[in-house]
Order: sequence, then C-alpha cells, then structure tokens
Amino acid sequence: MTENTKTHVILLSCGSFNPITKGHIHMFEKAREYLHKTGRFIVIGGIISPVHDSYGKPGLVSSRHRLTMCQLAVQSSDWIRVDPWECYQDTWQTTCSVLEHHRDLMKRVTGCILSNVNTPSTTPVIGQPQNQTTPIYQNHNNMNHSPTAIKLWGKISESLGKICCVRPHIERFTFVCLFPPACLSSVELRILLLCGSDLLESFCIPGLWKDSDMEVIVGDFGIVVVPRDGADTERIMNHSSILRKYKDNITVVKDATNHPMAIVSSTKSRLALQHGDGHVVDYLSQPVIDYILQSQLYINASG
Repeated sequence: MTENTKTHVILLSCGSFNPITKGHIHMFEKAREYLHKTGRFIVIGGIISPVHDSYGKPGLVSSRHRLTMCQLAVQSSDWIRVDPWECYQDTWQTTCSVLEHHRDLMKRVTGCILSNVNTPSTTPVIGQPQNQTTPIYQNHNNMNHSPTAIKLWGKISESLGKICCVRPHIERFTFVCLFPPACLSSVELRILLLCGSDLLESFCIPGLWKDSDMEVIVGDFGIVVVPRDGADTERIMNHSSILRKYKDNITVVKDATNHPMAIVSSTKSRLALQHGDGHVVDYLSQPVIDYILQSQLYINASG
C-alpha cells in the first residue's frame, strides 16, 4: 500500500494522568510501531486528554498541574500533543464525548473523510478568543527531517489551533508548520482510542459503561489496546457482547518482549513519591519529577 492509500490515524488517550508516567508515553510509542508494522496504517499524531477535575477520583490533583506535567512529558515528542478541552469544560465529560469532540474538530478543519463514523454528534466546538496567545503543541526541534505523516500532523495542529479551546502557554515550546500545500480531503483519517487492557476490562463490568457509549467508542471509532501485566485480551473481549460484536475494530498490540514500562502506573508513582522511593525515576521523566517536587504534589496525597 502507498502512503496515500493507507488509513491515517490519530491516537487519542483519555485518563487522569495523575501523574503522567513513562508508561503512558511508552503506550503511544508501542501502538504507533505496531500499527505501522501492519502496513495498513500511518499514525500521524497522538493526543493526550486529561480528565476534568470533577471526575472525583481520590487524590486527583488540579488539571492545571496535570496539564503542565503532560506538556513537560511530551516536550521532546514531534507527534504527541496535550489537549485541555476536557479539562476546560464545565463538568466531567464521557470518553464518548471527547472522541466526538475531536472527530467534529478534525472534520471541520481538515475536510478529511473520517472512516467508520456512523453516529452524528452534537458536541459543540469551542471558539478561541481573539488576540489569544498562539497555541502550543510540541517542540519543533528536528521537524525538518520528519516524515510526511508528521508534517500532515503539523498542518492539522495548526488548523486546530485557530478554532479549538485555549491551551496553557509554556514559553519554551513553539509551533511551526512545515507541511507543504496539499489536499487534505483526499486522506482517509481515523481517530482511535488508545488504552491499556485495564480499560478494556472495565467494559465488561456491568453498569460501569453505557451500552450506547460503548457502541460509539468501539463501533464508530475503534480502539487500540496495549496489554498490561500479561492480560488475556481475548478472554476479556469474549466477556462482552459489544466487544465481540465489534472485534474487528479492536487492535491489540502484540509484543513478544515483556517491557518494564508495561507495569508502570500512576498509582505506583504516587506511592514512590510519598515514600521517598528512588525508583520514582524509573516511572516518571525528570522534568515531571522536578515539577512535582517544586509544586509539592502527591507528597502527602492519598490514593
């Protein structure tokens, strides 16, 4: 398949990111690597969407801190960015709503054909105030040598910045568009939910997810699952009629090696911080650790 005939994918990860860990970034990298190996997809971008403060999870620090930590964690990435739309809403948003928001935004600014989308959305697009500081998405170092897919992501990011919600400003980040003129409407684009096997397993808990939301998430969008702790994803999927129904829309990242990042979690990171455990450097990037210490986060937190 040529690049133009492959499906271009944006990976979207929702969660607390309390705090964001090396494991979260590893999940993006492994998913992109695997999707490229299939020969059917080109991953052009990744989006991290931290949950709203009203989610109510014990020990959840302010979105202001979580957004900053996420920005610091991806500052060296040329394809993953942080989106605060979820945090800036009046209240908590469902995963389904977040996916629909980004789908509507992508359709509006790119004209791309978003495949496998059957359900219309009423999610509003938030307008950006005039004279607002230019949105910050990523570090542009070495972008001149990025492949066409990354340049496409640059074009999309630039367009999104003109109409989507205001993003936190971090002075050392700048954004530059290096994508040459092209007809974006000729590209097939999909937004896939990126998650660990723990989220997949939560789909099987009665009453936790609305069936209608699961139909949209798995049926209309599709998900990419990175297994954790040797989880049996096949068994998990067989426990849910909806997961079985849309099995073809679920991509499980297969990796023969047991990478240590697969067991890293925010919970372990918080515990390490509370106990002064030096292993925290294995869980969190140094800029994130520095920010946590400077802001005195999690040190006396519970959960």
